[in-house]
Amino acid sequence: MRKIRVLLADDHRIFLEGLKGLLEPEFDLVGTVEDGRALLKDAERLRPDVIVADISMPLLNGIEAVRQLKKSDHRIKVVFLTMHPDVSFANMAFEVGASGYVIKNSASQELITAIHGVMMGKTYVTPEIAGELIQNYRVDA
Repeated sequence: MRKIRVLLADDHRIFLEGLKGLLEPEFDLVGTVEDGRALLKDAERLRPDVIVADISMPLLNGIEAVRQLKKSDHRIKVVFLTMHPDVSFANMAFEVGASGYVIKNSASQELITAIHGVMMGKTYVTPEIAGELIQNYRVDA
């Protein structure tokens, strides 16, 4: 069985190295990038199955990078891994086409679960904000 191909995008190199160590046993890590423009370039070149991206990155933030990526490849799966537990960020992420939203202070297994889930066509929301996110959708509906 072919491993899921993952591209990592975060502007903190030491964090990227830690993620690599966490994910490499289970996934095929095709690359790492440290800014939004590099994410656009490498996503097109490397054709990952899933992108794990931060929201706050230099040159082009993760939200705008994903917005642009989805225009050229609407099938690509994106899991945001971010420090922002604010539901407004999660709303923006899903509006641009994210498949998952995980908070950086979550347990490491949560990211692995999110990646597998989005590859099965599911949407993943970190439990820390899931209730509030659903409540917002109910109020807006």
